[in-house]
Amino acid sequence: MAVIHRTTLQPTKLELLTSWLPARPWYGGAGEPELVKSGGFRLDDPQGEVGIEFMVVTDTSGPRPAAYLVPLTYRAAPLDGAEHALVGTMEHGVLGPRWAYDGVHDPVLVAQLLALIEGRAQAQAQSVSDTPDRDIARSYAGTGPLPGTATATDDPEGTALATPDGGLLRLSRALRPAEHGAPALPKGAAGHVSGVWTLPDGTPARGLFAVLHPASPA
Repeated sequence: MAVIHRTTLQPTKLELLTSWLPARPWYGGAGEPELVKSGGFRLDDPQGEVGIEFMVVTDTSGPRPAAYLVPLTYRAAPLDGAEHALVGTMEHGVLGPRWAYDGVHDPVLVAQLLALIEGRAQAQAQSVSDTPDRDIARSYAGTGPLPGTATATDDPEGTALATPDGGLLRLSRALRPAEHGAPALPKGAAGHVSGVWTLPDGTPARGLFAVLHPASPA
């Protein structure tokens, strides 16, 4: 179980993301973003070593606010071979130095996200310890266990995670609110994760965070 510490971070997560986001291919803004935290959830690392957070931030710098999903992992030491995925380093008031990574390139986050889709992991509240997040919905139409690894590639539409069995997990990075209640899944989808975030006017929005597409038949 992840413990949420009420302490300081230097720099803050939003400060790190302000300099990191503009270089992402799925970022739609121009210039320096102006970010506010809008929602998200956490997952527990079974080993208790890695912090896993799915953060929703809203960029208010443009004429129309845009919400982005940013999966992050927090580690006490650098992750070997993941220099390209480093968002930045922070000083945590309780835990000391922390390395923050774009979590789609961290095998611990990927394994737990797949476990969430399959129903073997429980989404946790973003800011409260040991509290399930009931706003996170998930589904899985498959019959076997999902592989715990995947290779991530960013593109203008988001992030594609290719699994060893030939499946594809697509993460929505630029979030779109569903027009009528629960978001509609693409045809043929084998699973999904959806969640809630807060719009700038204070109203809640729900949309797809991730969609699992099965391997194509041989």
